[in-house]
Amino acid sequence: MRIFLTGFMGCGKSYSGSYLSERGGWTFIDLDDYIVQSQGKSIATIFAEGGEEAFRTIEAEALRTVGQPQQLIVATGGGTPCFYQNMDWMNQHGKTIYLQAPAWLLQKRLVHQSEQRPLIAGKSSEELIQFLEKKLLERERFYSEAQMLY
Repeated sequence: MRIFLTGFMGCGKSYSGSYLSERGGWTFIDLDDYIVQSQGKSIATIFAEGGEEAFRTIEAEALRTVGQPQQLIVATGGGTPCFYQNMDWMNQHGKTIYLQAPAWLLQKRLVHQSEQRPLIAGKSSEELIQFLEKKLLERERFYSEAQMLY
């Protein structure tokens, strides 16, 4: 059994996945950390060298090869469900959970992390909230395909 945690960056996927794995004795993998480890470079470097398209290709491959432990929780990247039929693949290969969070809460959590996150790097607080609202609307159709919503 695999559980895939989905939702926008900053919604708590890594925190929740780590917490649940500790409590239940499951293996936890943060997909972004897995990508950094397997590629030997940061997400920001991958974006800088090849753009978002190159990153999304690497991400889709990583998702499908992340491992096969019997009890696995995977915290996906915020955009993972939106590319290469990843949400369909996750729904077919495990349980998907969408961790919902409003734009204002995400902005509060992300405002001081923008330099580590390529999609929001250099954005002011006002630009960040506008970006979050727009991206949440764009991605909602993918996130809402999750089998469970929280």
